[in-house]
This record gives sequence, structure tokens and C-alpha cells, in this order.
Amino acid sequence: MEDKVKFMRAALRRAQKGLAEGEVPVGAVVVLEGKVIASGYNRRAKTQLASSHAEMYAIDRACKKLGSWRLDGCDLYVTLEPCPMCMGAALNARIRKVYFGAYEQKGRSMTAQLAASNLLNHTLEVEGGVLGEECSRLLSGFFRDMRERTAEQKKSAEGEPPAGEGK
Repeated sequence: MEDKVKFMRAALRRAQKGLAEGEVPVGAVVVLEGKVIASGYNRRAKTQLASSHAEMYAIDRACKKLGSWRLDGCDLYVTLEPCPMCMGAALNARIRKVYFGAYEQKGRSMTAQLAASNLLNHTLEVEGGVLGEECSRLLSGFFRDMRERTAEQKKSAEGEPPAGEGK
């Protein structure tokens, strides 16, 4: 249990880096033999690329570091349940196990179904909820703040003074 928490905290630190850059705060690390060998965080806003997910960066960097597309024996820790694209990349890279923190609230992830499917000649284990509350709070806070900023911008565009200011 201690290792899971340690590595999820490393993923949370990457998520915080993304948050500081205005990105959706999702972070990921790839671990081999008890050591973080690669990491990533969401960068979609900066790159304007749909594939700029934390998991994709971490997996790509791990492949480069090991000099192989096969990440045999590696585990992936990510602060949010992976989307189908990222789970597909984990399966394709032969990740051993995916640990994630927060569950995808919209139920669109299909993580368990993809992990257990026979779509590829590899399956992997999945464990969710590692530091789940902490990961969820980070994401919820980001989206709450984003909604508040959007509401303030809408009010400003309509000519209303910002909240807390008199008319």
C-alpha cells in the first residue's frame, strides 16, 4: 500500500504542474522496479492536440527511456481513470498494471472493459481509487473554478459588474 500511495503522490505532483499551467490537472507516472522512469501531465490546452494526455506523455517517455515500445513489468499511475485512448496505449505498450485515483464521473472511460477485453493479445490489471478523494478534490476544484470564471466572463460580457462590486 505504501508504494501505491508514494507513486500516486508523484502523479499528483505532475497534475499540480499541469494545474499551474492552466491545464486540466491530470498527472501520470510510469514505474519500473520501484522507480519512476517517466512522467507526464495534461497539455491539451497548450498543444491544442487531442492526444496530449498525461498518460500518453508518460508512456511515450518510458518507451524512449527503455528503447522499446514494450513496457513489460511497468506499472502506470494516473490521477484520473484513463480514457479509452490512454487505456489502449497502456495495453499496446504491455503495461502490467494501471493504478488510478479518481473515477471518471461521466462513466465514459470503459477502463475495466478495455483492460479485460481480448482486443489485443495483452490484458492488464486495473486498480482504482488510490488516493481517490485527493485526486477527485483536485479535479473538482479545477472545474468549479473554471465554471466560476466562465460565469464571471459571461456577466462581464453582458455589462454586469463582477461579483462583490456595486452597481
